[in-house]
Amino acid sequence: MKLLTIKFISIFIYLISTNLSYAIKQPNIKNLLIYDKPKKVENITFRNIENNVVNLSDYNNSLTIINFWATWCKPCLDEMPSLNKLQANKKFKSLKIIPINVGQEGVSKSVIFFDKLNIDNLEIFFDETVNLPKKFSLRGLPTSILFNKNGDEFARIIGAIDFSDDQFIEWLLSYEQRQLK
Repeated sequence: MKLLTIKFISIFIYLISTNLSYAIKQPNIKNLLIYDKPKKVENITFRNIENNVVNLSDYNNSLTIINFWATWCKPCLDEMPSLNKLQANKKFKSLKIIPINVGQEGVSKSVIFFDKLNIDNLEIFFDETVNLPKKFSLRGLPTSILFNKNGDEFARIIGAIDFSDDQFIEWLLSYEQRQLK
């Protein structure tokens, strides 16, 4: 009986320890909401600085972040430099960041905003119709939507964060590596 109990405890400890080593660490990042099951999204279009229509599906096979912002949004101003730095991070193999201005502002205001902050790793995109904030049920700016390589929304950041935070980068890198397998 005692031997059976020791075997049971040994097996139990082994199973727990192996499962823990494969568990994905949930980051303790303020404003980050991670879905248990990714949400399918379709027909997501916006415009680039040349006024050409861009489709989110053009970025399938990439880890994609859409960041909704406006030039008059103070938290957007605060987080944009770290978003720029994240796009430049060479550790990522397939990261694409798409900052979409939903402030119904002209191109020149966005260009001035990017120049003022020395944003040189990001392109400027627009949703002048303001359909995307409605489609994604945004509650405010900034909001960032994270999409996996299949174009499904798997997480959302409601409000501003520091995209250069080590814990966030580590979590996002591990997600990207799982996607590339």
